[in-house]
Amino acid sequence: MSLTVRPVSAADYADWRYLWTAYLEFYHSSVSDAVYEMTFSRLLDPDRPQQNGLIAFKDGQAAGLVHYIFHPHNWRIEDVCYLQDLYTDPGFRGTGIGRSLIEAVYRAADDNGTPSVYWLTQDFNETARILYDRVATLTPFIKYQR
Repeated sequence: MSLTVRPVSAADYADWRYLWTAYLEFYHSSVSDAVYEMTFSRLLDPDRPQQNGLIAFKDGQAAGLVHYIFHPHNWRIEDVCYLQDLYTDPGFRGTGIGRSLIEAVYRAADDNGTPSVYWLTQDFNETARILYDRVATLTPFIKYQR
């Protein structure tokens, strides 16, 4: 099976929205149509190079997505990279899509001179955490939010 991971393009809106909706639903979340439209617009905007999205296709079918954001960090000279959303369609899980998307973000971060990539997941996301334990280091931080 052939796998392609590439930046999101304008023609990907329906596939991207389907995948991101499924991701949000996994986390019992939703966003308004205005947020879908604004987020997609930002991902395509060449004047916003800090906000990025990649989409994976397996044999021509939309199979996964990742969003990532470069931002300054007070403890580093270079930016850091926040991998915000990562999703693989259930029909494609176990085929290397998630790992390929993470590795694509790692390459983008390296190309950007951004050595640190981090992300969050919920503790109940055991399946994804098996992969994350293979490709990254678990930190002891606990997230607080207003």
